[in-house]
Amino acid sequence: MRVFYGLLAGLLFGAGLTVAEMVNPLKVQNFLDVFGNWDPSLAFVMGGAILVAYPFFQMAHKMRRPVACEDFQMPTKIKLEKRLVIGSAIFGVGWGLAGLCPGPAVAVQSFAQDSSFLLFLATMAVGMFLARAVNLYVLR
Repeated sequence: MRVFYGLLAGLLFGAGLTVAEMVNPLKVQNFLDVFGNWDPSLAFVMGGAILVAYPFFQMAHKMRRPVACEDFQMPTKIKLEKRLVIGSAIFGVGWGLAGLCPGPAVAVQSFAQDSSFLLFLATMAVGMFLARAVNLYVLR
């Protein structure tokens, strides 16, 4: 049942990304271009997501256990660390260069008619491997 809930959440997330046009690199790049052709509409997407998620986070704090898992995995750290800032900056640069973050990129690339999806998956896997290596050997 847990896999079903995961699939359902992923499909809902993908549908939301598509409706919000976050799968359109130009839409995302225009949102990030604050000194040029800035498009603030994705800020409303973020605001809408916060409005929808907030009551569920409040409800999660009152529940003993989640519906589909053994326990909640809520963030516990409240202090900014160097690793988080560096990782966020790298993620943001990649997002800005590609025009897509990984979630929308998977949604878009899944329907690609050429081998670009395989190239995307390979480069994403290399990036995750490098991130783990940097985390284990450089930032510790």
